[in-house]
Amino acid sequence: MSRVTAELYSAIAQQVDAGFDASCAFLANLVRVPTDNPPGDCAPHAQRTLELLTALGHKVEAHTVPIATVRAAGMISATNLIVRQRFGSGRGPTIALNAHGDVVPPGLGWTQDPYGAAIVDGAMYGRGVAVSKSDFATYTFALRCLQQLVADGAVTLDGNVELHFTYDEEVGGDIGPRWLLEQGLSKPDYAVSAGFSYAVTTAHNGCLHLEVTVRGRQGHAAMPESGVDALAAATQVMQALYASRAAMQQTRSSVSGIGHPTLNIGLIEGGINTNVVPDRVRFRLDRRMIPEEDPQAVEIALRSLILAAGAACEPGITVDIRRLLFAMPLVKLPGAERLTEALQRHGEQYFGGAIGEHGVPLYTDARHYAAAGIPTVLYGAGPRTLAEAHGHAADECLQLDDLRRATATVTAMLVDLLSA
Repeated sequence: MSRVTAELYSAIAQQVDAGFDASCAFLANLVRVPTDNPPGDCAPHAQRTLELLTALGHKVEAHTVPIATVRAAGMISATNLIVRQRFGSGRGPTIALNAHGDVVPPGLGWTQDPYGAAIVDGAMYGRGVAVSKSDFATYTFALRCLQQLVADGAVTLDGNVELHFTYDEEVGGDIGPRWLLEQGLSKPDYAVSAGFSYAVTTAHNGCLHLEVTVRGRQGHAAMPESGVDALAAATQVMQALYASRAAMQQTRSSVSGIGHPTLNIGLIEGGINTNVVPDRVRFRLDRRMIPEEDPQAVEIALRSLILAAGAACEPGITVDIRRLLFAMPLVKLPGAERLTEALQRHGEQYFGGAIGEHGVPLYTDARHYAAAGIPTVLYGAGPRTLAEAHGHAADECLQLDDLRRATATVTAMLVDLLSA
């Protein structure tokens, strides 16, 4: 049963409105500091975020990831931030709110400055404004609202809220949320990761990235038989991979919002020159795994397919496979329904319509919390779909009213779970 009364709904809305200009300014400051990953030089953004949080009165822990660990993840610098706020005795549950500050590079086609944070017709534009710097603001100002409600005597709470702001989601999250948990820096009872406003995400796909290197022997293009053509062999291997997609389309997920497994070859490089038989070709593939699949079995089967296709090529061809990323799917854990039900109930109040529950075909940092046994969902500021936000595309944007209402929804959820 909800602990939030009609009077409290109104008080939350008033507090969020009172801090809304500050919330938008906070977000604009975050958008204006680039965090493109690659290359992944994100420590300056963490420093700016720390300054902004400190100015709001928070005590901020800065956990710098060792440089060797950062470089192993393919980045230049990363500093994870934690804010801890205790309410009452602190014996109630601890709820972590996690958002990532790293973003994909802006690319071409923008009509607005990707680092300008311009506001046009009620929407802020900029790389990361929706995915997911917006939820730095959502969670920070939900916590700020909660603190004010307690100070005003409107609620009595017992438990803890932690803000986890990390910087490596675009390369897998291993030195962000996973690192924080493995280092014992946080042991939350629940976690909410960055998401969008009109549905609670309770499941997502897993992802496997493999790098395949096909080697042959160089030769003169005037005498192709003098070499062993690595590109011809790689083509055979890729044809076998593409042929496997038909069977994947027949495997359907039972989770709303998730379709079937997918496979994509997204990067190819190799050869020496136009007049030389190529001696090496390297390509990278992306295999998305639906929640019902066994990720280990998927990798074993995929490796077997690649090696079998390579073995069927002409003599002298060798094939090597290297794993780049292994992201487990997000599945619902017992207890996650408390988060989902609270967010749906309060979201309906502030958005004026039903808040759904669904899965997404992406992979996110939320899986690291779930892998540690922590009930986890995704919810935050944003539209119904990634496409509407232009996420990972030109002119990424966020309707600021979604930020306002999501902040109120998260605040009410925290009241429910922490009410003494």
